[in-house]
Amino acid sequence: MPPNLLAGFGLGFSLILAIGAQNAFVLRQGIRRQHLFWICLACAGSDALLITAGVLGFGRLAEVMPWFEPLMRFGGGGFLIWYGGRSLLSAWQGGATLQAAGAAQAPQPLLPVLTTVLALTWLNPHVYLDTVVLLGAISAQYPDPGLFGLGAVLASFVFFFSLGYGASLLAPVFARPRAWQVLDGLVGLTMWAIAAKLIMM
Repeated sequence: MPPNLLAGFGLGFSLILAIGAQNAFVLRQGIRRQHLFWICLACAGSDALLITAGVLGFGRLAEVMPWFEPLMRFGGGGFLIWYGGRSLLSAWQGGATLQAAGAAQAPQPLLPVLTTVLALTWLNPHVYLDTVVLLGAISAQYPDPGLFGLGAVLASFVFFFSLGYGASLLAPVFARPRAWQVLDGLVGLTMWAIAAKLIMM
């Protein structure tokens, strides 16, 4: 693997490794085994667009439009508060909606699921800081920025498809509604913590 490609892959992978709102959602849907391909493609494809924008020199977007950063920060924080509250409510209520058995659980429609994962992606200011600004700035230090960006894009596809399809291995554990309650509780608290961090920046 060329050094530039390897460097982009390593940095890109490290930036998305931490569990955040987006990753928690992918993990949850992976356990449910619902719309996995489209969810993983939406996440990785969004990263690819943002990384490409950064490599092409749009990393100074916040400087050109100073209103953009606070808009995304408060908008993303508000969305995460709503989604986290919904997850905590599901954890509190328990019941059939948290059962992992495929036959017993009605699948969610694709469009609302994709809308949610895209909102978790595009309303998160950290996504722009990591992909457009940071990766864009670092790519400029390499003789072939495009190859560095390609490595970061590949890392995103590897990560999200591994997370989504690997999560299905946990399905036997989540055959118990109590396990779903714990997961939903953790997801809700994670999203509220991220929202608080965004709003208080």
